[in-house]
Amino acid sequence: MNPKARKVCIKMMKSVTVLSLIFLFVITICVNYTSASQYSLSNEEEHAGAGSQSLAQEPHVGKVAETMNSGGYTYILLQTKAKMFWVAIPEGKVTVGQEIVLAPGFEMVDFQSKSLNRTFETIIFSEGLISQGGSAAGQHGSAHGNADTQKNTLGSKGAEPAPKANIKTEKAAGENAYTVAELFGKRTELDNKDIILRGEVVKVTAQIMNKNWLHIQDGTGDPQTGTNDIVVTTMDLPSVGDIVTVKGVLFSDKDFGSGYRYDAIVEFGQVSK
Repeated sequence: MNPKARKVCIKMMKSVTVLSLIFLFVITICVNYTSASQYSLSNEEEHAGAGSQSLAQEPHVGKVAETMNSGGYTYILLQTKAKMFWVAIPEGKVTVGQEIVLAPGFEMVDFQSKSLNRTFETIIFSEGLISQGGSAAGQHGSAHGNADTQKNTLGSKGAEPAPKANIKTEKAAGENAYTVAELFGKRTELDNKDIILRGEVVKVTAQIMNKNWLHIQDGTGDPQTGTNDIVVTTMDLPSVGDIVTVKGVLFSDKDFGSGYRYDAIVEFGQVSK
């Protein structure tokens, strides 16, 4: 090859090399952009899923536009200055046109009420009406009140059903078996311990925070202090009136936030008849 042709070949090779580098650079940018886009979409999906259940932080002030009682709850269509939305509280008495203040609570999306045979696009589960003293009050009085009241309140009174008459179930068998009253009385030493409980299901609330919430009574404890009724969270779904045995973990002073505090609660319950 003569010198002139060699120079031409060298120039062509340099040009090809430069073009290759440019091509690789462009491909790298595209790949990184695609990865970043996929990551963003993934995050959006994650936040969208988490948005199906969120915690409202502020009390809700408004006027009752519509109300109904069903399944142990009072459903209220609340008209505020900004908007109108549904709120559920422990069953009580409110009237259309009444101006009320409701405690904050968990907002659920696409919540299906079996008792009403209705799906609510969004609904807030509130602990109840807020009294003039600033505490949430359910059907049986103040849920958490002031510090002095809290000392005498051993459960979530705002969500607690009335004590059922004539309940008397035999204590479960086993080393870790306790009555409802014993669970409250020994809650500190039993904190984060396995327990067994036998009693009657007096209330069921399904699929709140992705689990079912049961109220269990066995005839022990004091209704005035709330030690007659204990809450169990479980993936099982018994019916009201069932006599069940529950194996779970007891937690003392469990606080879910927004006023939902339990001096004793059984979690991870395995329920059998």
